[in-house]
Amino acid sequence: MDGKRFQAERLDEGSLKRLAELSRLARGDILKMTTLARSGHPGGSMSSIDFYLVLYAYANVHPQSSLDPNRDRIVISHGHTSPGVYAALGRTGFFPFEAAIVNFRKAGSAFEGHVERGVPGVEWNTGNLGQGLSAGCGLALGSKVLKRGFHVFVGMGCGEQQKGQITEARRFAIKYGLHDLTVIIDFNCRQISGVTQEIMPQNIVENYKSDGWRVIEVNGHDFQEIYRGLREAALFQHPTMILAHTVMGKGVSFMEGKEEYHGRALNLEEYKKAIQELGVEDDLDRYRQIRESGTLSYSGREYPMEAPSIKIGIPKNYEKDQKLDNRSAFGNALVDLAKANLQGDGFLPIVVFDCDLAPSTKTTAFAKQFPNYFFQGGIQEHNTATIAGAISTLGLLSFFADFGVFGVDETYNQHRLNDINRTNLKLICTHNGLDVGEDGNTHQCIDYIGVIRNLFGYKIIAPADPNQTDRVVRYVAKTPGNFLVAMGRSPVPIILSEGGTPLFGGSYEFRYGQADLMRKGKDGAIISTGNMVYRAVQAWQKLKEKGIEVQVLNISCLSDPDVEAIQAAARTGMIVTYEDHHIQTGLGSLIANVLTEKGLGIRFRKMGISRYGSSGKPDDLYKMQGLDVDSLVKVVMEEIKKK
Repeated sequence: MDGKRFQAERLDEGSLKRLAELSRLARGDILKMTTLARSGHPGGSMSSIDFYLVLYAYANVHPQSSLDPNRDRIVISHGHTSPGVYAALGRTGFFPFEAAIVNFRKAGSAFEGHVERGVPGVEWNTGNLGQGLSAGCGLALGSKVLKRGFHVFVGMGCGEQQKGQITEARRFAIKYGLHDLTVIIDFNCRQISGVTQEIMPQNIVENYKSDGWRVIEVNGHDFQEIYRGLREAALFQHPTMILAHTVMGKGVSFMEGKEEYHGRALNLEEYKKAIQELGVEDDLDRYRQIRESGTLSYSGREYPMEAPSIKIGIPKNYEKDQKLDNRSAFGNALVDLAKANLQGDGFLPIVVFDCDLAPSTKTTAFAKQFPNYFFQGGIQEHNTATIAGAISTLGLLSFFADFGVFGVDETYNQHRLNDINRTNLKLICTHNGLDVGEDGNTHQCIDYIGVIRNLFGYKIIAPADPNQTDRVVRYVAKTPGNFLVAMGRSPVPIILSEGGTPLFGGSYEFRYGQADLMRKGKDGAIISTGNMVYRAVQAWQKLKEKGIEVQVLNISCLSDPDVEAIQAAARTGMIVTYEDHHIQTGLGSLIANVLTEKGLGIRFRKMGISRYGSSGKPDDLYKMQGLDVDSLVKVVMEEIKKK
């Protein structure tokens, strides 16, 4: 077992005997770690363990170089089979197998209940069934773009084939010729609620074949057949699915074919009976003592983020007589970035993903000029969000442009998994808020701040005008990590300084976390964000004509608001927040949190969306919800009187 990708035509007798012994021991490991933790999924782990052992033993991935950029990638989609994965990795030398037994599901350990990238050999945190194939597509696409030539293997369960995202991923793999992609399905015909075909009937083989995949069927407990299938798939150069016929709980007679062992650890009586049947040592008490003493802790490894070095180019300057939507400024900046980073051999370290909305999200120009780096996912947002995240872990700068309601609301769980996997995704969402207008309430994303703020690793930026948008896009391109850049649909005027020059043009440099003082004032403050900022400036002018001087503050960084600037605004004695967002979960709530945490008792009022919008012109919709400029002026005057 040299770890090289399936070089031999067949396994020799010595290899078969060694695999059989490892299989027996690994099944014991599975039962020990789940019994010790008193939880876990032993049944599917035992049905998957045989092909896990073959994969980790013969794919091009090595214990000594588990972070080699050219290694094969093994993604485990049915992440609840973690006991089987950890047992296979431990028994093939990726780490001491005893560490997994002792620390499985122990707080602070890398050996979590679902597979986690902190464990050597694990490529993607999973658990949300149905997303693993999309992650595999992202990695396989990255291998193709980067010309690395590694193979991607995706282990999956049969029950999760019910998920629609898998269908999305299958189509994508065929469209983009992801030939170095193999799926192996643990076809044990059981899921947590019973027999898979009874839970939700499906024809897995025909589903894959109808989408253009090659299908191989093997006995999932015959090492020679497993090896043959994997080798054939790796050599064939076409997306291939291997259906491995397996038995839930294989290896222990009373567990076999029983769905009750899908997600339940054995009790002590069952454990002793099973261990005796497997013929492995019953050393559970010793492992329990070690677990309790903490003498064999295992915190896992750090996995570095591969992020390309990006040249941001020369920022554009939109002049005061221009009126442009922020999304067009994004599209222009995207093309500029591509031109600045195009290498001599024609290689571009930037990829862009679209879901049938390129003309609206303004990625069409990029697609025309750089077609080899533009990927049309069709109306398949869930799959595309995962692919765009996964490919970014390979050192490519990944943009996913979509409407807010699809790119945020519809794909929240995908971004949550991206966040957990520490991807480097730039999510650009246009068409947010009531500014979407005539498309109506189903398309008006009014909750993107509240939704994405739930993700610990995402940062949210809402630029105020095209000039700031240009600089924000360049900033997120060069900065590792996940970002949401949110903008509206309509054209907005170039915001000018009091002197009449573009406030965000010229030498302006976007600094993350820094608020922008748009106008000075001592009588109160208006704090706004995104496409509402220029309206706040218009309100400032009307208030000035009435002899009222208020400060106008732009908070563009909605994950990390500028606390010092907010405190300075509070010293005016009154703050009104003004936003095109759900009133309870957006900018107003952020500011309220800061005021409360700092103990600042001032006049404070939130202005935002209080109900779903309707279909109509944005200005009319704002007026219906009391968010027009005149309403803002009125509210500010009311609050100043109450100071």
